[in-house]
Amino acid sequence: MNGETSRESVLKYAAEQYGTEPEYLWMSDPEYAVLRHPCGKWYGVIMNVPNFRLGLQGEGETDILAFKCERELIPLLLTQEGYLPAYHLNKEHWAAARLDGSLPMEQVKQLLDMSFEMVTPKRKRRAKTEGNAEI
Repeated sequence: MNGETSRESVLKYAAEQYGTEPEYLWMSDPEYAVLRHPCGKWYGVIMNVPNFRLGLQGEGETDILAFKCERELIPLLLTQEGYLPAYHLNKEHWAAARLDGSLPMEQVKQLLDMSFEMVTPKRKRRAKTEGNAEI
């Protein structure tokens, strides 16, 4: 994959890093892939959205990754190329990254990691943080 940012590379990373298999929940949008944390909460949604709905130029669709993040981070992200407001999700806690090469794959991995961590139950997060403090 050579660091390529695409739907396939994100799904591969989620499978390798978190053991997550995508769920396809909507018959009306069969390519929308939900990434679910073992606790049951979503930490990512990959969608193919018509460009005009995203405010992008040109015909066709663009794959995006919706991810959860701190609300203070969202306005900063939205000033940068490759980021969009969340599509069909709570715009206070979710944002979206274009999967069209606008962002390097390493950055997309960091977003997915952040989102996964945000939905991790607090007890597990605290134990993980306390364990890391000893290192």
